[in-house]
Amino acid sequence: MKNFRVLGVAAALFVLSLLTGFTAQAQSTSGKGTLNDINFLEGRWEGTFNGGPIHASWTAPAGDNIAGFIRMMKDGKATLYEIFAFEQTENGPVAMVKHFRPGLISVEEKEQSDRYKFIEAKKNQALFELEGGQTRIIYEKRGDNQLVIQRGKQEGGKWSFVDLFVFNRIK
Repeated sequence: MKNFRVLGVAAALFVLSLLTGFTAQAQSTSGKGTLNDINFLEGRWEGTFNGGPIHASWTAPAGDNIAGFIRMMKDGKATLYEIFAFEQTENGPVAMVKHFRPGLISVEEKEQSDRYKFIEAKKNQALFELEGGQTRIIYEKRGDNQLVIQRGKQEGGKWSFVDLFVFNRIK
């Protein structure tokens, strides 16, 4: 009877170790990212850029997407609109950005948008790379009320980033 208990405990530990190993493997292979890695974008934000106000807004993740926009202005007039769609794919989130001049005149061709693939995420920070690899973007929440978008390029074989947009939360 004692041997059966020992075997039972050993079998249970074996099954538990298999399950734990499977879970650890699943976690390590799911490093492709999800929309939850960028849910810190949610909300309304404002800042300044090129001498005028800039406003941004992103929705919470819903289904397989997050939607958002940025509006840039100068002297009380729109200078540029950016429409964002973050969509979940099997390889992680993809950021698609389309730019419009006033009058909703598309900067990109009709069927084109800038596409950024997810690289990695940390707490309140996510890194994306433009298709073609010349540009990287970091979305970073700095504290409860500040959101920064940084643009990076390679210099001397290393990525160098500068703050592109600095936003404060609109309450």
